[in-house]
Amino acid sequence: MPTYTALTTLPGKAPAEALGEALESLSPEPTGVGVFEIEDDSGLWEVGAYFTEAPDEAGLALLATIHGAKDFTVSELPETDWVAHVKRELAPVVAGRFFVYGSHDADKVPADKVPLLIEAAMAFGTGHHGTTQGCLRAIDRLAGEGVAPGSVADIGCGTAVLAMAAARIWPVTPVAGDIDPVAVEVAEANLAANDMAGRVQCVEATGYDHPALAAAAPYDLILANILKGPLVDLAPDTARHLAPGGHVILSGLLNDQAAEVTAAYEAEGLTLGHAEQIGDWTTLTLKRP
Repeated sequence: MPTYTALTTLPGKAPAEALGEALESLSPEPTGVGVFEIEDDSGLWEVGAYFTEAPDEAGLALLATIHGAKDFTVSELPETDWVAHVKRELAPVVAGRFFVYGSHDADKVPADKVPLLIEAAMAFGTGHHGTTQGCLRAIDRLAGEGVAPGSVADIGCGTAVLAMAAARIWPVTPVAGDIDPVAVEVAEANLAANDMAGRVQCVEATGYDHPALAAAAPYDLILANILKGPLVDLAPDTARHLAPGGHVILSGLLNDQAAEVTAAYEAEGLTLGHAEQIGDWTTLTLKRP
């Protein structure tokens, strides 16, 4: 069965959500509609719809005009065995001492690497994104320098791959929080898949707003792989929750956003120790004196 996509962009959250809602009344009806902010500081939002039959392009053009959006780009997607495709594309990733893999590559785990099993379905946080790779490499770098944190927090944990990495190499029980309850469920599932149940405490939290995160502070190591805006907003809270001599590993920011994020944390008394670019993304490691 063919699949069609229709994509457009427009400025502003409210207009984008209104267009997304209007798309749902189109005939033939889309099987799904998505509205996403484009994280490049452009202020643009992407609105997309999926169809199992060719969409009404005249209707799409009318909706775009009414809502002030660019013309929709309509494409027919080829039929694909997505499970086989994902397994082929998401090859194992080596990041320092860590080896991130899916269960289809369980026979490829090197004896001299720290294994982290993250299924291909959990695409963000598998290690293939430059931000996750950068954070894993930063953890590896700190360990290589003899850093041994006694307490670790993972803010915006996603799959909890970073918290698991810390728990693998140090005798700690990280507290991993995420604003999304589904992410917390995914994190728990990943812990079970890695025979690490109970090795990381997973909680639903906005930033540090959870009793478990407050109880374990101050932290010797804080991990935050999110986005530039939340990273800047969290700078004061992060500094308050960081122990003297503690480290912060930050990512989720484009290369040209690194200076602004660095400045926000330096304003809280932290010093930049290392910055690494992987593709379009930067990972920062800062320290509290």
